[in-house]
Amino acid sequence: MKTFALAVVAAIISAGAALADPAAGTWRTEPGDTGGHLLVTIAPCGAALCGTIARAVDADGKASDDYEHQGKQMLWDMQASGNGAYGGGKIWAPDRDRTYNSKMQLNGDALEVSGCVLGICRAQIWQRVQ
Repeated sequence: MKTFALAVVAAIISAGAALADPAAGTWRTEPGDTGGHLLVTIAPCGAALCGTIARAVDADGKASDDYEHQGKQMLWDMQASGNGAYGGGKIWAPDRDRTYNSKMQLNGDALEVSGCVLGICRAQIWQRVQ
C-alpha cells in the first residue's frame, strides 16, 4: 500500500511538471522610447496564459520601483495552438495605453509578441530572463 501511495504522488508531481507551459516565465521586453524595458511574468491563468508587469528598468539598468503600471496585467487570454504558437489573446501597450489583439510565437528563449488593431500592428521579440 505504501508503494502504491508513493507511485500516485510521483505521478501527480510529474503530471504537474508536464503541464507547465513552455512560455511561462519572466521575459524582458525590447527597449521603449526612453531606452528602458519591462520585465513581464507570464503564467497560467485558468486555461490560458496571462502576463503581468513585474518590474520596469530604466535605460541605465536601474529598477524603477515607482513605475505606475507595475503589477498590472499586460497580456491575457493567450491560448496555445501548437508548435510554440499562441493566439486569441490581448495585449495592453502601456506606452500608448492601447489594447491590441495579440499572438505569440515561442522560439527557444525568444518570444515574438505581436498585436494588431484595425490593421495596425506592432511586434517585439522578448528575451527569457527566467
